[in-house]
Amino acid sequence: MNDQQIRQIMEAVASGAISVSEGIKALGEFPQESVGNFAVIDHQREIRTGFPEVIFGPGKTEEQIVEIFERLHDKNPNVLASRISPEVYEHIRERLPYATYDPTARILYTKEKQELLEGITVVTAGTGDIPVAEEAALTAELMGNRVERIYDVGVSGIHRLFNRLPDLRKAKVIIVVAGMEGALASVVGGLVQCPVIAIPTSVGYGSNFHGLAALLSMLNSCANGVGVVNIDNGYGAACLASKINHLRVQKDLQDD
Repeated sequence: MNDQQIRQIMEAVASGAISVSEGIKALGEFPQESVGNFAVIDHQREIRTGFPEVIFGPGKTEEQIVEIFERLHDKNPNVLASRISPEVYEHIRERLPYATYDPTARILYTKEKQELLEGITVVTAGTGDIPVAEEAALTAELMGNRVERIYDVGVSGIHRLFNRLPDLRKAKVIIVVAGMEGALASVVGGLVQCPVIAIPTSVGYGSNFHGLAALLSMLNSCANGVGVVNIDNGYGAACLASKINHLRVQKDLQDD
């Protein structure tokens, strides 16, 4: 339940369209709802953080994913379930026919509300980084942002990145996704004024240590204004980027 839904209920009570008892019943499951003995849905999360609770797929049964998704969709136009494998989706797709599945991002979602704010750009070093990048890009879009994608512009062919500098410098926040040695985040951080969020990926050879080398490289960046999230954490980077991007709107409203 979001603040608009609560406002509608309160206005309906105030106008006499519904009774006080009906209003209380409508708010009865706010701010949480128990689902069986395996989940307690936090319906207040959008009011606190700007986006409803997100389903993390791994560790949940197919039945649990479906049940939580349906309960969230009852009260939210945009619902996101992350890290849903193609195999799991094949087993649940008929039970959630209104949901869309993106196999690259491994995200199952509904997108019935669109208020897109310009400002986020997602950049990858290589094509192998695109699954993590798409998790970030799609998550940011579901959170109300318009996302520019610039893929396969890593340091082994740095001229490809330089060709896109005008586009990079339009961004309000940039997400850089890179595996191997993770150098791209430092390069981008040294070329732009906006915040850069770096995502190390597990793409790389043996000494990459499943993303640890890229993580340490990004943490040791000498470029200013580069923050780092966990290995392969496209979702987390998108959440941070969306909050940064929407701060501009909040500031404009306060200034007005």
